[in-house]
Amino acid sequence: MTVAAPLPPDIARDRFPELDEVTLASAQRGSVRAKRALVDRYQRPVLALVARLLRGYGDSALIEDVAQETFLRVFRALPRFDRNGPARLSTWILTIACHRAIDELRRRRLELSPLETGSHELAANDRADENAERRMLARVIDRAIDSLAPEYKATFVLREVHGLEYTEIAEILDVDLGTVKSRLNRARTRLREALGEVHRA
Repeated sequence: MTVAAPLPPDIARDRFPELDEVTLASAQRGSVRAKRALVDRYQRPVLALVARLLRGYGDSALIEDVAQETFLRVFRALPRFDRNGPARLSTWILTIACHRAIDELRRRRLELSPLETGSHELAANDRADENAERRMLARVIDRAIDSLAPEYKATFVLREVHGLEYTEIAEILDVDLGTVKSRLNRARTRLREALGEVHRA
């Protein structure tokens, strides 16, 4: 399994098509071909989610390990997945991936220093071009997201990168809608604060 590039926001929000019912039923019965089709269908969003959550905490080998373990857990539980239940297969798989990544984050979480994004660098170099400024702002945003607690980071990534609805995020993280909204508000506030630090520099 190779690490896929993160899903672009427009693709993430359009969502990927769900596995068809016949293939899903075959995978639940143990068909190797159907299981391969399931991995092919959901590998990219799983890798994108895990890579975004673990960015800065591990290399591609860790991301692949977490993704592979996700699918191992998926296949162990797949026979019990209710095809007629309320959860989409994609939401169910992302739930497993998200919880596995959060567990890894909690084990590996490092002390992050205050934002040192060189906001002063732009002021020190009046000739910085627009692309350099964009790159610098992207670093500020990334560091602000990475400084969030795992649960807040997961909520933000599921909403803003993967485009999931609030109800789906609540289901994945096993929290109520109010908690989802408060976590998103806190994450967005952190981003505004980080960008404010840049503009004040």
